[in-house]
Amino acid sequence: MIKGFRTRLKNGEKLLGTMVTLPTASTAEILADAGFDWLFIDGEHGPLATSDILSILQAVSHRVACIVRVPICDEAEIKKVLDLGAQGVIVPQVNTADQAADVVRFSRYAPEGARGVGLARAHGYGFKFADYVANANDEVIVVVQAEHKIAVDNIQSITSVPGIDCVLLGPYDLSASYGKMGQISDPEVLAGISRVTAACQSAGIPLGYFGVSAEAVAPYAAQGYTLLVAGVDVLFLGAGARRTLKEMQEA
Repeated sequence: MIKGFRTRLKNGEKLLGTMVTLPTASTAEILADAGFDWLFIDGEHGPLATSDILSILQAVSHRVACIVRVPICDEAEIKKVLDLGAQGVIVPQVNTADQAADVVRFSRYAPEGARGVGLARAHGYGFKFADYVANANDEVIVVVQAEHKIAVDNIQSITSVPGIDCVLLGPYDLSASYGKMGQISDPEVLAGISRVTAACQSAGIPLGYFGVSAEAVAPYAAQGYTLLVAGVDVLFLGAGARRTLKEMQEA
């Protein structure tokens, strides 16, 4: 883990990240070298298996914060990626305060939670156990995603749950929950986002946002969102390849 990264988040520093979906450590190394503050390791969609996440963390987690999105709010899934050495977890489809409380409980050691205790990479395979356990509750980041209209309806109670470090908007799933797939600028969807924004800012909880480009993220940065995710590794690869091919064809 990168010590102090959670403090930077809680202090309102703008933290710029991008999404990793390809199951290769080399991809993560390239993006880390690009200078991002953090990497969104997507274990929900795409092919990333536990072994792939481990390889990515082994390659870059000592020099860039790596926050892993787990597939579901599940104790075993959360415990596993934290034990691998992730900076924190992003949990999708957190729609109620009870679910948010579960995320915190699974992510924090007692007395703040009930995270299981084991020996793994995060603990230096036992050699750094005492240091990790002493600092994990201060350093591990807990991010819940608000990406359904039910979460919008319950956002006041979700933001009241102690231990939530950030609420990350999932605009595409949110639009789908309103029956408006991909229409992220629809007035009803924007109203839902505004409701989440207001609740989090009132509660002093940092906000995050994913967009396919820097342009898509910019309006939310202007509103005070600080945990920002722009682009996806596969989109970078595809866009670069198409641009080069077009340049060759026009040469």
